[in-house]
Amino acid sequence: MTDDSTPWGTGLTVAGFVAAVLAAAIVVLGLGLTRVHPLLAIGLNMVAVGGLAPTVWGWRHRPVWRWFVLGAGVGVALGWVALLAAVLSQ
Repeated sequence: MTDDSTPWGTGLTVAGFVAAVLAAAIVVLGLGLTRVHPLLAIGLNMVAVGGLAPTVWGWRHRPVWRWFVLGAGVGVALGWVALLAAVLSQ
């Protein structure tokens, strides 16, 4: 007997946790890099996300990893928005 239903509660909890951790990491590391040079922060963020995106995008069809992909996408977007807001408010 197999249950093919989607575990929305657990999946969204995992995605939320991954999003929160990634957003916090991007903001903290980005703020540290902007103190050195703002272009360094932009460049390293683009290289990191651009390098990981193809691998993470390939995971979107796997039953468990799709929640990590959702969380990573949301976390990176929220992290960039929060980092931009923090840098512009300084």
